Amino acid sequence: MPIPCDVAILGGGTGGYVAAIRAAQLGKKVVIIEKDKLGGTCLHRGCIPSKALLKSAEMYAEILDSESYGIETTGAALVFPKVQARKDAIVDQLHKGVQYLMQKNKIEVVHAKGRVIGPSIFSPQSGAVAVEFEDGEMDTVVPTNLIIATGSRPRMLPGLEPDGRYIMSSDEALRMDELPGSILIVGGGVIGLEWASMLNDFGVVVTVIEAADHVLPAEDEDVAKEMQRLLGKRGVRFLTGAKLITDSYRTEDQSVHIDVQLAGDNLETLTADKMLVSIGRQANVENIGLENTDIKVERGYITVNKYLQTGEGHIYAIGDCIGGLQLAHAASHEGILAVNHLAGESVHPVETHRIPRCVYTRPEAASIGFTEKEARERGYEIKTGKFPFQAIGKSLIHGSRDGFVKVIADNKTNDILGVHMIGTHVTELIAEASLAQMLDATPWEVGQTIHPHPSLSEIMGEAMLAVDGKAIGM
Repeated sequence: MPIPCDVAILGGGTGGYVAAIRAAQLGKKVVIIEKDKLGGTCLHRGCIPSKALLKSAEMYAEILDSESYGIETTGAALVFPKVQARKDAIVDQLHKGVQYLMQKNKIEVVHAKGRVIGPSIFSPQSGAVAVEFEDGEMDTVVPTNLIIATGSRPRMLPGLEPDGRYIMSSDEALRMDELPGSILIVGGGVIGLEWASMLNDFGVVVTVIEAADHVLPAEDEDVAKEMQRLLGKRGVRFLTGAKLITDSYRTEDQSVHIDVQLAGDNLETLTADKMLVSIGRQANVENIGLENTDIKVERGYITVNKYLQTGEGHIYAIGDCIGGLQLAHAASHEGILAVNHLAGESVHPVETHRIPRCVYTRPEAASIGFTEKEARERGYEIKTGKFPFQAIGKSLIHGSRDGFVKVIADNKTNDILGVHMIGTHVTELIAEASLAQMLDATPWEVGQTIHPHPSLSEIMGEAMLAVDGKAIGM
C-alpha cells in the first residue's frame, strides 16, 4: 500500500532526522526511510563513539600525569573492553533519544532500503521512493518533496581495503576488541589525527603517513604545524610529503609491512601490528535510483544549488552526499534550510566558510572562516592577531601551556575573516567566533566583550585585541 506524505527523507542520519523534526514542526507529514539505525554515521560510526573513546584516552593520560597535579596514584590500568562498553552505552542512550524524538514529532520511520523512482503510476513526477524491507516485501513512499540524506562512508585505497584483521577503516577501528601494540595511520587529516592522538594516549606506537607537506592540510598552517609539533612531542611519528607504495603491502609474522617513498626518493619499509586507512569519506550516491531522475552527480557528489535543490526542484539533497564540509552540524543546518525553503519560509543560504570545524585531538583544534593563505589568495589585505594559552591562567590550571588563538581580519573593513585555535578545550570556544561572524562583529567589538576570569574564554578577547596590537595580557 503506497505511503503518501508531504516530505520523505532518504537517510536517517543527523541531517536527515533533524530535517524531519523541522518539517514536522511546520505541520508536514514526514516519513524517514532508513536501512540501518537512526542517527547514521555520526551517532554510530563517527562523531559520538570516537569522542567517547577520545575522552577515555584523555582521562587515562591525565591519570598517568596525576603527579603533576599533586596526586600520587598506583595501579592505574587501562581496561579496553570497559572503555568500549562505556562508548556503546553512550551511543545506545543517544539512539534511544533519537527514537523518542521521532515518536514525539509523529514522524513515521520506514526501516528499509530506499531507491528513488521516476514518474510512475504512483506519481507523475520522479521522487517517489521504492522501499524494500528485510523480508523482501516492497512498498512505495510517495512524497510531495524528497530530501536525499544518504551520507558517506570511509574512502579506501585500492589494494588496502579492510580485511577484518590487519587493515581497518574508522568503522572497523571503533569495533576493536583489543588495542594493537603499533599502528600505521594512512592520512593526516582530522580523522587520522584524532585516532593518532587517542591511540598514542592509550600507549600504542603510532606512525602517521601524509602525502601533503604537513598534517591538517585544510587548516591554517600555523595550527597544523603546532599540532604536528605537539603530537610529535608525545611520540607520534609523522612522515609528511610521503607516497605510499600500495603494491608493496604484505603481511608477515602477524604484522603489516609496506614501503613508503620519502623526500629525496628515499624508500623506507614500515612495519606495525595494524593499519588504519583514513583518507576522507566517499558519498553514498550509488544504488539509490539517481539515474531515474535529472539529478546530476559531479566528482562523486550530488549537485545542488544554494537552496540545496537538485536538478529537480522538488528534490533536495543535504549532508555528506553533496560534498563540501562533511560535518554533522553542517548537515543539520542544511536539513533545516532545505525544509524551510520547500515550505516557503525565509532562508539564508549556507556559507561554507561560516561553518566551524573542530579536531578533537589532545590538544584540540578549531577554526572558522578563511585561513591566512586563503584570505591572501582572495585578495584581502589582512591583519592578524595571535595570543598564547600560556598567558591564560585557566589554561595553566588545566595543566597546559600549549597552543594559541589566531585571528585574521580585513585591514580595510575590520571584518573578521577567520579564527583559528589550538589548545585546551578550544572546540568549546569556537562558537563565540561563529556568533561573531554571523553578527558581522569586528575584533574590537569581541575584544570589548567582558569575558569571565579565570576562564579559557579570555583568550578570545585577548586575541581579538591583539589584531590591533592592544592585547592586555602580553
